[in-house]
Amino acid sequence: MVLSLLSLCAKEVVRDHSSSHSWLRWMPKDLYRALLEAAFSTCRPLAVGELVQRWPELTLRVGGRRKPGQTAPNRLCIQSMLLGVVRGLTDHRCALELLDLCGVQGDEGGMGDPMGGWSLTVALCTMVLKARVRTRRPQRTRREQKKERDQERKRISALERERDLKRERGQKKRDGELNSNESTNIGERTESSGSVSEEDLSKGVRRRMEMERKRERTVLGSSEREAEEKEMDRDVVVHVRADLFVNGRSWERVHSALSTSGPLKLQCRYLRVEEISVPSISILLDLLPRRGLLGVDIRYSSLGVAGLAELLPLLSTFPALKSLRLHYCNLDFRRVHPSQSEALGELSQGLARLQELRHLSLTALRLPGQLRVLLSSLPQPLEILELPYLSLSPADFAYLSCSHHTSTLQQLDLSENRLDENTLPSIRRLLSQASGSLQHLSLSGCGLTDGLLGLLLPSLGGCRALKSLALALNPLSMAGLMDLVKMAVRMPSLRQLLYPNPLEDYQPGLPDLPSSAQLLDWPLDETSDINLTSNKLNRVLIDNGRSDIFLTCDLLNYDKDMVA
Repeated sequence: MVLSLLSLCAKEVVRDHSSSHSWLRWMPKDLYRALLEAAFSTCRPLAVGELVQRWPELTLRVGGRRKPGQTAPNRLCIQSMLLGVVRGLTDHRCALELLDLCGVQGDEGGMGDPMGGWSLTVALCTMVLKARVRTRRPQRTRREQKKERDQERKRISALERERDLKRERGQKKRDGELNSNESTNIGERTESSGSVSEEDLSKGVRRRMEMERKRERTVLGSSEREAEEKEMDRDVVVHVRADLFVNGRSWERVHSALSTSGPLKLQCRYLRVEEISVPSISILLDLLPRRGLLGVDIRYSSLGVAGLAELLPLLSTFPALKSLRLHYCNLDFRRVHPSQSEALGELSQGLARLQELRHLSLTALRLPGQLRVLLSSLPQPLEILELPYLSLSPADFAYLSCSHHTSTLQQLDLSENRLDENTLPSIRRLLSQASGSLQHLSLSGCGLTDGLLGLLLPSLGGCRALKSLALALNPLSMAGLMDLVKMAVRMPSLRQLLYPNPLEDYQPGLPDLPSSAQLLDWPLDETSDINLTSNKLNRVLIDNGRSDIFLTCDLLNYDKDMVA
C-alpha cells in the first residue's frame, strides 16, 4: 500500500513541469527513483532529463524485464535521459558514475528495434561523442569531483600500504631472529655431527632470494596492469553499459564512439551485428572492453567457415562470454571441398577456447553429420542449444542423445529438422536423459505425424520440468491433437503449448504428408468454425483442472519467455 501511494504521489509531482524548479531543490535523494519511474510511465521527458541531470546516486539502471502491464520507455524519454547524462557531467549535484541500460527496448520491443528509424545504439554513440565535445569547455566540475574522490581513495590506500609495510617489516625482523637462532642451532649441530654442509645452506638462501624476487615481480606486474587500466579510464566520469545493435548503417558511428576517449565510456553486455563483414566485426571486438561482454549474436553476415574460424579466437578473449548465436551466416558443409576437414578442426579448436559458453544457437548453417565435431570440443556442458534448420542427420541425433550436454539442457530447439522412424529412438533417449532439466522444447516443423507423435508422447510426458512445448507446423489430425493435450494435462510443470492447426482445418487439396512450408502457406478452410478446435482442446484442460496451461496455435506471437 505504501509503494502504491508513493507511486501515485510521484505521478502527481512530475505532472506539472513548470513547478519542477520549486520542488527539485528540496527533494530527498531517496525519492528520485520513484519520481523517475513516474516520469517514464507518464511520458514526461522534461522531468526525466532534469532528474537524471541531478541524479544523486552512483548508479542508474533503466530497462530489464518489464512487469505485467508496464509500458516500454518512450523514445522521447530515452533521448531526454541521455541528454540529462551529458548535462550532468558539468553539474556538481550529479553523482552518476554508472548508467546501466541493459535490456532497454523501444516502443515495439526487441534489441534491434529501430524505433521508427531511431536507433538506441546510435543515440548512445552520439551521446558519447557529444560528451567529449561538451566537456572541452572550461567548466569541469564533475571531473574535478571524481579526481578528489580518487585522491581520497589513493590516500587511504597509501595509509593501508604503509600499515602493511610496517607489519611486514616487523614480521621480517621476527623471522630474522628465528633464522639467526636456527643458524646457530644448525652450526652447533654441524660442528657436532658434520652432516650439514655450506652448499646446503647456500642453496636455502638462494631459494629464499628467488622466492622474494618472484613475489616482487608479481606485485610489480599487477601494479603495472592496474596503473594501465587507471590510465585508460583517467578521463572517464560515467561508464555506460548497454546492449548494442550494429548494422552497416550504424557501424561507423559505433566505431567512433568505441574509439574515442572522454568522460563517457561505452560498455557492451550483448552485441548483435547484422550484415557486417568479418573484418568489421573483428574491429568491433577489438574495441570492446574485455570484461562484461556476455553474448554475441551474428546474423545475415556471410562469414563462411574461414571467417568463423577467424572470429572464434577473438571471442575467446572475453572471459565472461556465455552466449554465441549464429543465424544465416553462410556455413554449408553439404558441399565437399579439399580443406573441409582442416576447417572443421579450426572451428573445433576455436569453440574449445570458449570456457564459459552456456548458450549456443546455430540457425540454418547446414552442418549435416558434423555436430559431434563442433559440440564435443566445448569444455562446459550447454544449458541452451538451438539448432533449427540445420539439416541434422541420424548420426547427429545419435550423438546428441548421449553427449555431455544432454543432462544439463534447459532449452532445446530442433525445429525444421526432419524426424522419422530412424531418428525417433535417439530423440526418445535424449528426452529421457534431459527429463530433469529441460524446461523449453521446440519440435516445430519436424514432420511429426499422428503415428510418430504417439511413439514420442511417453517420452514427452516424462519431462517433469518442461514448461513450454512448441509443435507447430506438424501434420497432425484432430485425433492426434486430442492425444497431445490429454498428455499435456498430466505434466505438472507445463504452462504453454503451441499446437499446429489440425489437417481437417485446411482447405482441400493438401498433400497426405505436407511439409512445414506447405502447412504455412496453405489456406485454412474459412467455412469451418476456426474456434471449434480451440474450444475442444480447452474443454480437455477444464475437465482435468488444468486451466493454468495456455494453448495457442499463433506461431508468430508465440513467446516461450512469457512462462514464468
